[in-house]
Amino acid sequence: MVRWAAAVGVLWVYLLLFAIAPVPGAEKTTLDRYGGWTVTTRAATGWFRVGREKAGWWLVTPAGHRFLSVGVSNVSYAPDTVQGTDHSPYREAASKKYGRQGKWAEAVVKRLREWGFNTVGAWSDPATWKNEMPYTVILDLGRQVRWQKGSTFPDVFAPTFEPAVRRAARRTCGPLANDPWLIGYFTDNELRWGPDWRNPDSLFVEFLHLDDRAPGRRALLEFLGNRYLTIGELNEEWGTDYASFEEIGRVPQVGAHISEADQDDFLRLAAQRYFKITEAAIRAVDEHHLILGCRFAGYAPRPVLEVMREHVDVVSLNHYDAQPPKAVLREIYRVTGRPVIITEFSFRARDSGLPNTRGAGITVDTQQERAQHFERYVRELMQLPMVVGYHWFEHADEPAEGRFDGENSNYGLVNIQDAPYELLVETVARVNRTIYRITGRRAE
Repeated sequence: MVRWAAAVGVLWVYLLLFAIAPVPGAEKTTLDRYGGWTVTTRAATGWFRVGREKAGWWLVTPAGHRFLSVGVSNVSYAPDTVQGTDHSPYREAASKKYGRQGKWAEAVVKRLREWGFNTVGAWSDPATWKNEMPYTVILDLGRQVRWQKGSTFPDVFAPTFEPAVRRAARRTCGPLANDPWLIGYFTDNELRWGPDWRNPDSLFVEFLHLDDRAPGRRALLEFLGNRYLTIGELNEEWGTDYASFEEIGRVPQVGAHISEADQDDFLRLAAQRYFKITEAAIRAVDEHHLILGCRFAGYAPRPVLEVMREHVDVVSLNHYDAQPPKAVLREIYRVTGRPVIITEFSFRARDSGLPNTRGAGITVDTQQERAQHFERYVRELMQLPMVVGYHWFEHADEPAEGRFDGENSNYGLVNIQDAPYELLVETVARVNRTIYRITGRRAE
């Protein structure tokens, strides 16, 4: 038994060495100024774009080289304030350490580059965009109209939605349209496209419960009127006894069953309006940069995927489980035909001293375990040929007292005093630096 265990141990060593060994033909990972792999060269367009090869998808740098977006979210001088206050513990520490925001940005981007990162992710301080590292911008276009009380999704049918989105795009995208370091835009973050922790209802039901004058409810009733022609036909399908379309959702109906086809088709209608308007608003002021999707929260309903594929360049997904969501990613790609980025993932540890009582994802005991989870997750993720990057959440820890929504977790590469978690970042740096070798099969 002892000899067998020793043999297994030796085998694991060989397997590990093989896993981190250079892929034949990909030993030299010479990078261009954007962090792209110069093993092959395509046409240099001056902008980031997507490219497909026989063995998988890549982003392509402005210089024409393969690029995987290896990023960090929320790289900010003042990332979080303590809930209910304007007190930002990290900002105070950064101010004492660096003196001014510009100096902080230079130092932090330099440090991230040393750790093998090549992208500044969503919610990052604009000061970081000026240090020759590719970056992404989140637009929050769905927040440009006022949401009705209790709503978890913008009323995309409101006549104010399109002009508000266009104004926001002009304000943010216009000044960035000629910056070659910008990869692209996320239109929103974690919109609620269906039942989740925020609301167990479908979007159909939420729109049905809007007030009588809400454009979204009016659009839904019009959709039902066009589909059923008479209220009697709807009653027969739903098992209801409404006297008119205006009563739908207002008069209780015991045992009613809303058709799933109705819910899916209305979701398609809402998604079509959202993605068509947001794409047009961005393209009106910026023809070059990528549209990186709306950052789904863990899953993406098929009707939404079917619609969005015509309006985005990349699909983005936030995910907080221990292993990559391989089945979800394959389904996203099967429906959309678009490459995918994991735009949030993270692990937290008890030895940080933070409560870790609020926030997504698993909690482990030590920073060493965080590092192990990071390596396992990234190695598994980057075997999928449709994946073109991953963005860690986030740069600095949340306050122990809780941020605006109460989250108080150890998500940071650095603590609240800007000190790196050495065991974690050593592993992160090693894995990040070998990412092109890990995915070297894509060079075939």
